[in-house]
Amino acid sequence: MPRRWTVTEEQDHGRRNAAQGSRIDAYIDRYAARATGMVASEIRALFAVASRPEVVSLAGGMPYVTALPLDTVGELVADIVARRGTVALQYGSGQGDPHLREQICEVMRLEGIDAGADDVVVTVGSQQALDLVTRIFIDPGDVVLAEGPSYVGALGTFAAYQASVVHIAMDDQGLVPEALAETIESVTRSGRRVKFLYTVPSFQNPAGVTLSADRRHQVLDICQRADVLVVEDNPYGLLGFDGDPMRALRADDPDGVVYLGSFSKTLAPGFRVGWALAPHAVRDKLVLAMESAVLSHSSFSQLAVGQYLATQPWREQIKSFRELYRERRDAMLGSLEALMPPGCSWTRPAGGFFVWMTLPEELDSKAILPRAVAERVAFVPGTGFYADGSGARNMRLSYCYPEPDRIREGVRRLAGVVQQELMLRDTFGTGSMRAHGGVDTPGPDLA
Repeated sequence: MPRRWTVTEEQDHGRRNAAQGSRIDAYIDRYAARATGMVASEIRALFAVASRPEVVSLAGGMPYVTALPLDTVGELVADIVARRGTVALQYGSGQGDPHLREQICEVMRLEGIDAGADDVVVTVGSQQALDLVTRIFIDPGDVVLAEGPSYVGALGTFAAYQASVVHIAMDDQGLVPEALAETIESVTRSGRRVKFLYTVPSFQNPAGVTLSADRRHQVLDICQRADVLVVEDNPYGLLGFDGDPMRALRADDPDGVVYLGSFSKTLAPGFRVGWALAPHAVRDKLVLAMESAVLSHSSFSQLAVGQYLATQPWREQIKSFRELYRERRDAMLGSLEALMPPGCSWTRPAGGFFVWMTLPEELDSKAILPRAVAERVAFVPGTGFYADGSGARNMRLSYCYPEPDRIREGVRRLAGVVQQELMLRDTFGTGSMRAHGGVDTPGPDLA
């Protein structure tokens, strides 16, 4: 049998490889400046261990696709190949399948958006849409405003295009409008220009909070007066646990908001189908940028999603997802309340996938991650969700994938690790040594 590495051995192996790579890479002096920061996260070796079945992972943001009617999806896919194979397996339109774009408009109406299919650009997930938006708007050094904490995949994209990210404070009602206005004024006074505000207003990743209705109007008003574009990333908007979906920002400002959507959370991420809804001029640039990147996206995936929307009760499937994730959210919140030691606090999401936990003073989530994995539980440290490396006392806990009993067991293990760290702090004056280094970027299964 192959030898199983310990957490420490796997970390050391990753560090040695990284160090050797910097010495033996013959192209090190040829890369573009923007590639300098493109290095593997030092926590990825830990998550290679954390993927073992005995580890309860509260880290990954993976939808529970097992809840889909997989037999029906399989029949649907086979039917597409049999009946429309010559179209499904051929190049397609750079803007996306026209019929799917009309169906996307129907989906967006659930959030109050009245749009035409001509302004929709289909993308390879909403991640590509975000990359394309950043590509057409950002020059090196341009300022992007983003919630603090913010989606790790967005921060990676902004870093790749050498944007300067300035975080805006949040509380339990989402982004704080006063902080937004003050930051725009401060950046402008410094002689820099804010290119856009990036926000995940509903059930935010990673914090789980939702921008209130009153604040949505305030944020739009502030950005309109300051001539700041809003990029609204809304993958979780239909996954609220109570009531109707919140009205999207784009619904109230068609000219000042670029809306990003995805079927990854409401259908399946494996299809890799997302979209951007943009003003006409921006849409044209997005199509050109998309075509230069991939020529065209998968006709097969687009037809599959379109067929699913046309023939299946997709609204009922979303309702089933909501009920499933609500049960898991409740399992996590109940376990945190019952088991976490004093000094810990956390958000209470009304939808989506994530809880954002804050540790007691002097504890560092990145530093305690190896101990947690050794105790067979995993999470994502908070530093990965800040461009400036903040968030040391925070961690993101995901409840979307494990079964409720596994969530409870994972929280029990994590609570034990936190309690051990508190004992170290109280005995020696500090917990585990504070971790060093830059921002970590977990892979797509953790995003």
